[in-house]
Amino acid sequence: MSFYTVAVSFVPRLAIAWAINLAALGAADALWTGVRIDGWAAFLIGSAVLGIANAVLKPLLTILTLPLIIITLGFFYLLINIAMIALAEWIAPNFSIDGFWTYVGTVVIVWLVNWVGDLALGQLEDRGATRLAT
Repeated sequence: MSFYTVAVSFVPRLAIAWAINLAALGAADALWTGVRIDGWAAFLIGSAVLGIANAVLKPLLTILTLPLIIITLGFFYLLINIAMIALAEWIAPNFSIDGFWTYVGTVVIVWLVNWVGDLALGQLEDRGATRLAT
């Protein structure tokens, strides 16, 4: 179970998710020439929109389109992830992504950074639990 969904209250959990998404967008901007995010406002707004979209819209869309996700063997889930990135791009100023494959690469980078962040936070939880037990 994820560290920041159990051991951390809502506001710090939101700040952690925001920071992880900020790092993910920074990595995507650094790795892909088709991703252009100019200025802190674009990073902060883009990561906030991405975090809120992933927390609220993505689960709803996943449930509503579950048969389509199953029929397409998960490909439609990739399209939902692309839609979350596109929403962040649309709302944040000075944020643009060019081309389908750049969207796919950005989704992969965001997923990897979130996965690594979740692993790191899980290890912190394990260390904290060990200290409390001794």
